[in-house]
Amino acid sequence: MNGNQANGRHCVRATGPNGAAATFARGMADKPRVKAPKQRATPSSDDSDRPRRLLLIGGLLAALVVAAVLFAAFGRGGSGPDEVAVRADLEAAGCTLKTVKALSGDHSVSPGGVSDKWNTDPPTNGPHYGEAAIFGIYKEELEPARVVHDLEHGGIFILYGDEVPDSAVQQLEAFYDDHKTGTIMAPLARLGDEFALGAWVAVGGDDKAHLAKCKSFSKGAVSSFFGAFQFLGPERYDPSDLQPGA
Repeated sequence: MNGNQANGRHCVRATGPNGAAATFARGMADKPRVKAPKQRATPSSDDSDRPRRLLLIGGLLAALVVAAVLFAAFGRGGSGPDEVAVRADLEAAGCTLKTVKALSGDHSVSPGGVSDKWNTDPPTNGPHYGEAAIFGIYKEELEPARVVHDLEHGGIFILYGDEVPDSAVQQLEAFYDDHKTGTIMAPLARLGDEFALGAWVAVGGDDKAHLAKCKSFSKGAVSSFFGAFQFLGPERYDPSDLQPGA
């Protein structure tokens, strides 16, 4: 009995091709397994499209910024107010509407001065004083050169002659009370039995000024003028900056 037998083990020597294969298999089983190298992840279609998506999003954001700038510069929409409808409403109420090409708004007029360039009476655009009148309602006449500056900021004036009936003045004051933001109201004796509405509008690079004159009050006609032309001045101010007292 040899040593292996003494240990109670039977040692079988592998011989021949089959035995060699078995021995090789046992040897391989004793060796530590080597992990296969990790495969490099191939970029998914989402990853490969990411730069394109970022460019698309950037382009959309740029377009929105441009649209916002154009809106701020040119007012509500690109087509401008419906002047035809406003004229029809005013004429149906017995009013007139004069529309002129607006002049350059330089600050070349003294507070109590006038300009020979003004193309409406009362003036609605063009040269004016460098400080606007305070928005509100007045019982005394205002300096026109200051009022034009209010219109440049998007305001509207209501001016009434010394022959306008008290009942019409009261109706205008009631209208003012509902439209205080961006509105200035005062007497102007030379208008006689008429009251006037004035606005300076800049939309799409086409600057115009509008002057309506009426002998009787029509809430629909006055509302049409305000709805179309207010807050569209060439120096665009937010309505919150055009409160009474400002």
